[in-house]
Parts: sequence; structure tokens; C-alpha cells
Amino acid sequence: MKKTRYGIIAAALMLTLAACSSGSGSDSDSADGGDTRPLIATTVSPITSIAASIAGDCARIEGIVPEGTNSHTFEPSPQVAELLSNADLVLVNGLKLEDPTIDMAQTNKKDSTQIVEIGTLVLPEADYIYDFSFPKEEGKPNPHLWTDPGYAIKYAGVIRDQLTALDPDCASDYAANFATFEQQATELGEAVAADQQSVPAGNLKLLTYHDAYAYFAKDFGWTVIGALQPNDFADPSPSEVARLIDQVKAENVTTIFGSEVFPSAVLEEVGRATGARYEDSLRDDDLPGAPGDAEHSWLGLMKYNYSTMVSGLGGTPTQLDAITVAPISSNSAVYPQ
Repeated sequence: MKKTRYGIIAAALMLTLAACSSGSGSDSDSADGGDTRPLIATTVSPITSIAASIAGDCARIEGIVPEGTNSHTFEPSPQVAELLSNADLVLVNGLKLEDPTIDMAQTNKKDSTQIVEIGTLVLPEADYIYDFSFPKEEGKPNPHLWTDPGYAIKYAGVIRDQLTALDPDCASDYAANFATFEQQATELGEAVAADQQSVPAGNLKLLTYHDAYAYFAKDFGWTVIGALQPNDFADPSPSEVARLIDQVKAENVTTIFGSEVFPSAVLEEVGRATGARYEDSLRDDDLPGAPGDAEHSWLGLMKYNYSTMVSGLGGTPTQLDAITVAPISSNSAVYPQ
């Protein structure tokens, strides 16, 4: 049964807050006007969303990386140090995605605060994927696990366990919220697996602005033929563009996928040169809508991306479009904009 904070008498409110407080609540208390719930600092918005879904009203969730920002090159501002110094738990993706933020957290965090690299925990090194934007010689594996429903469930499981250890009085809430998230993510995965059957044979090929779908493609049987963004995140060289044009023609790619956040004149040119349609609205970690909207969530993000990819490649996303994006719990997380 989820706890509420509104429409109850003051005594009941105090009992609820006490039940959801952690042993480190006294530190958070002075930082946020008497709110004794654990303060959880997160990095990219999909992780912030998953954490908010699991936490419900039992913990405060505050993101660090602004939406629409290149998380690979993000350098946290000095103001982030204050959040990290007050946080009771720091949740990051890991896999070398947020090293500057991790460094700042290690310098500023409380002694009792753990920094949890979720992706590093759930992905065995033997399963690391190195690819176009993440060559093995650079030593940074592709970190985009959250675009795969199975890994998103594993992320939620780690978050549930960490919150339960920090705040055992809310263990039943975290377990119930995780069960709902697991069901939603499983249904999403089943929907994309069903809808991709409507894509003409041989069309499940992705050329994207950024290598964000490597683990999804592996698990769902898609082929990632390339990514525009090289490992240094600069524009590709003319020879690289020419190679992509030749590959798109040779493999009869019907649609190439750009980013809503990072428009690409180069991908537009590849589309013109090959006759492939350029779809520019995918999002790696910029949630749809605005904070507070139901679609402003991991589920809303991935439903939109999968539906766009299936339809762009000639399929019909019937099952995906039928999914209702409903919040698991009240989402009062802070999403930097």
C-alpha cells in the first residue's frame, strides 16, 4: 500500500514521514526544510525516471544531467557538489558514462553515501559491446543499457535493493513499485517483439545518429549497421560519410534515424544521397513531454522510440500504440531542464 502525503492530519503525516526516513535522514533534514526522506542523486533522466518509479513517495529523487545534454561530455557545475554532499545515495549508469560526476561525488559525498554504478553491476564484462561510437581501443563500452527493456528491469531491481537497504521501513513500497515497473517493461518488450514482425523481411536495420540501441538490437534481433557520431563526438569525416552512403545503398536501408535533440545535417545529406527517409525525432535520454506529464518517463520514452523505429522501417506498431503510459506512483523527481 503506497503512502500519501496529502489530505491527512498532521499526526498521521508525521508517522508516515518517520516510517519512510532513513538513518541518514538527519543530514537530509537540515538540507531540505524538514523533509527526512532519503535524498537520492541520479544522473541521466531515464535513470532518474526509473528511480522515481521505484521510490514513490518514500524518497526524494534529483537528477544531475540536464535533459537534452550530451551525457558523454557533460561536466557537472559546481552547484552539483551541494546536491552530492547532501545525497544519501548516488545512482549513476557507470560503464564510463559519467566519470566527471563520479569524481565530484567521491570528493563531496558523505562518508556513509554509496555511489552505485548500476550498468556496471548488471552487465558482465564478457557482454560489453564495443562499436562505432565506442571502439574497444578507447576502453569505454557502449553504456546505453536502458534502451533494452530487460536491462531496464535489472536497473529497477538494483534501485529497489539499494533503496531497501537504505530505507527498510519502505521495503514493501519499493517491492510493489518494482513489480509494477517489471510488468510494464515486460509488456513493452513483448509489444515491440510482436510489432517488429510486421516490418518487411530484411528491414530491421538501424543507422542512427548515436549508438544507443546496441543491446536492444542484440536481444531483439535487429542489426545496427552504423552510427553517425564517431567516438570523439565530432562530425564524421567526408570519407566516413561516403562509406555510410555506400552502405545504406548496398543494404537497402529504408529509414535512417536522427536525434530530436541533436539535429544532423549530415544524416539529412545521407538521406538525400541514398533515397532513404530521414526520421529526426528519436531521443536517447531526453524524456517526452515536460516533468509531471505521464509520458515524461522511461516508459514514455521507449514506447515512442520503438513505435517510431517500427513504423519508420515499414511496420505497424499496433501493440506499442495500445500501451497506456501510466505512472507507477507520484513522480516529484527533479529533472534538470
